[in-house]
Amino acid sequence: MPKSYYITITFIILFSFKSYCQKKTLFAKPTTEIISIDGEVKEQAWNTVSSIATDFIMFEPDNGKPISKDKKTEVKVLYDNDAIYISAILHDNQPEKIQKEITNRDVFGVSDHFSVSINGFNDGQQDFRFFVSAANVQMDCLATEQTEDFSWDAIWQSKAVITDFGWIVEMKIPYAALRFSNGKEQIWGLNFMREIKRDVQKYTWNHVDTKIGSVITQAGTLEGIQNIKPPTRLFFIPYVSTYYQEDDFTSDRTLKAGLDIKYGINDSFTLDAILIPDFGQTKFDNAILNLEPFEQRLDENRPFFTEGTNLFNIGNIFYSRRIGGAPSTYPNVAADEEVTNYSSSVNLINAVKVSGRTEKGLGIGFLNAITEKTYATIENTTTEETRKEVIEPLTNYNVLVLDQRFNQNSSVSFVNTNTTRNGSFRDANVSALLFDLSTKANSYNLYGDLKYSTINSIEDYDGIKSSLNFAKTSGKYRYSFSGRYTSKEFDNNDLGINFYTNFYNLYSNLSYRILNPTKTFNTFRFQNEFNLVFDNTTGKLQEGLYKPTIKATTKRNHYFEIGLDIKPFEAYDFYEPRVDGRYLQLPRSIGEYVGIEFNRNNAFTFDITQSVTKYDQEGRVNYGIAVGPKYRMNDKFSLYLVVDYTIKKNDIGWVDFENSDIIFGKRDREILQNDLTGKYAINDKMALNLTARYYWSYSDIKDFYTLENNGQLSKNDSYNLNRNRNFNSWNLDFSYSWWFAPGSELSILYRNYAQEGSPNVEKRLNTNLKNVFDSNMTNILSVSVRYFIDYNVIKNKF
Repeated sequence: MPKSYYITITFIILFSFKSYCQKKTLFAKPTTEIISIDGEVKEQAWNTVSSIATDFIMFEPDNGKPISKDKKTEVKVLYDNDAIYISAILHDNQPEKIQKEITNRDVFGVSDHFSVSINGFNDGQQDFRFFVSAANVQMDCLATEQTEDFSWDAIWQSKAVITDFGWIVEMKIPYAALRFSNGKEQIWGLNFMREIKRDVQKYTWNHVDTKIGSVITQAGTLEGIQNIKPPTRLFFIPYVSTYYQEDDFTSDRTLKAGLDIKYGINDSFTLDAILIPDFGQTKFDNAILNLEPFEQRLDENRPFFTEGTNLFNIGNIFYSRRIGGAPSTYPNVAADEEVTNYSSSVNLINAVKVSGRTEKGLGIGFLNAITEKTYATIENTTTEETRKEVIEPLTNYNVLVLDQRFNQNSSVSFVNTNTTRNGSFRDANVSALLFDLSTKANSYNLYGDLKYSTINSIEDYDGIKSSLNFAKTSGKYRYSFSGRYTSKEFDNNDLGINFYTNFYNLYSNLSYRILNPTKTFNTFRFQNEFNLVFDNTTGKLQEGLYKPTIKATTKRNHYFEIGLDIKPFEAYDFYEPRVDGRYLQLPRSIGEYVGIEFNRNNAFTFDITQSVTKYDQEGRVNYGIAVGPKYRMNDKFSLYLVVDYTIKKNDIGWVDFENSDIIFGKRDREILQNDLTGKYAINDKMALNLTARYYWSYSDIKDFYTLENNGQLSKNDSYNLNRNRNFNSWNLDFSYSWWFAPGSELSILYRNYAQEGSPNVEKRLNTNLKNVFDSNMTNILSVSVRYFIDYNVIKNKF
């Protein structure tokens, strides 16, 4: 063949490759026509749009494969002074098979989805993502390369309609739900995603290469938006709640009212404030029998502290449950006194937060909260006189975050948390400096931090915590290496949570993964973790771990995970003895686990995980099994049950102090947790939800030991106190919710709960159930109404 033929072919290949890799551009068209969000796309303005997003490319599992003609997808964008409008025509040659489970907001379920990701500054740093399911359920989040914050909820409109050729989505996203520069011409980062659930496939408009460890930087662009005048971002959310509560001894009626305010300070920043907060319908905490040397870490479920808090989570030194949590002190009592009333929490007076990101990539977050003075009641057992003592003074909490992002994928951050208590009570301050640097191609990453804590109390002390990490973040073979150091005095527990101090560790992770499906697997990953932890003072090994795992998804969308937990060296536990400088010698151990999740697209699905850990100590072994059947009866009704059961034979743990001795026990433990979740969606705005949990655990001590100075245990036949524990906990929430207008909700909740504990071990399940239901059960019925008011709507009416 002539030379010119090869030159032509080479040019075509290179040109195609360049076209395939370059960023796509879509042009929005202005409109003055009123666009009805009804899923019909009938307005004339849609017919005038010539710039159409099409030719979607598979994101997963077979990355890079073009979408088939029978799944053709076409997206258009209009805009006016209030919002952008998106229409998506999603063809499907089998429309009767489109998955469309109705779920609660921000719950994906078994549904097809369409989404738009918008970066108003086009800086590759943060996306505003809006999802619509084929059942017309909304999901939205703030996304960085590290996190997707689905607690963030915007006010926007959407409608999805199933047709005879597939389905249609219409969306209206007000500018108030976005952040962008105040320039006359807007250039936004933009990508669309389509998920076809039955085929377990996701497609994006602009190709996202999974070999690169970054998604946001691989978006296309949206141009054409000009001379818009965004409205004032000012929203009021008043609420009124009423509660009726009763138990075996008392009953109470409560009426509450308050206000949330959201104000757009400028194009970049939003102020959120709560006046007279009400968290009465917040999800219950999962109470457990905690025999560990550390407090139980609780999930944050209060909306103000979960919504849009991704900035405040940088550095991992902020634990919002400290605000309004347990008092920081316990009263001093004389020999003839006892505490008759001690509050388990402190009332929150108000809270405010400001957050956003400038056009130049500087994220700023500020949160401030104030809690009220709290007293305990103390009674003299002889005279029956009572007195009150402050257990938590008026307290101010604040968090400041500065996060400068640059080069689309790197950042330097400063975080400061401060707790100031009125009077002579303990104050605390923690500062953190962090950096996260990635190469332009997102192939390598260097990140680290330095944290410094200062405590002002009876004895002042300072501490540091630091880490340095390097990782290869792209390709089939990836690795990371880390080093960490924490001083003995580091303490961020006034507005954070930290259990382990006075150690340094070395960690590495080596992994292999497939980037495209094989004949057997859609995804496959083999990972090896190595971890060594040493005590700073003595140099003794606290942990030596090798953990290989395999995680894979089959072609039929079944997921499985297999792992080993190998600790080949004797180590030392410096926390279980509860005394500074003392330690417990730990035996070698080996554990394994296998987990399987069957295809969650099926109406009936099932997951199961089993685990066994064997210790190099006579008779000491742990067994665990968790089983989770889920049945989706139709697109509206589903039930999900999880039964988690653990046995610990000849477990070793702290029991008590006797004079200067530290007493340990050899014990058998059983832990049973049952969680039932039910959902009946009346429609996409109205649902009934059920959450029930029963937890039972006991600790049955067979022998007592004294901890020696060398970390070993010697038999103690003289200690004879009953230190056994038997604990039952029951919770049930049954609720009705109705989103009767954008951002506005009516919620009715029935809740009952009880806890029962005893030093007498009861190993019969039916007796434990009877005991907890015969205990003092608390019943609560509450009704709450929240109404979203847009200042612009009021202004236009008046």
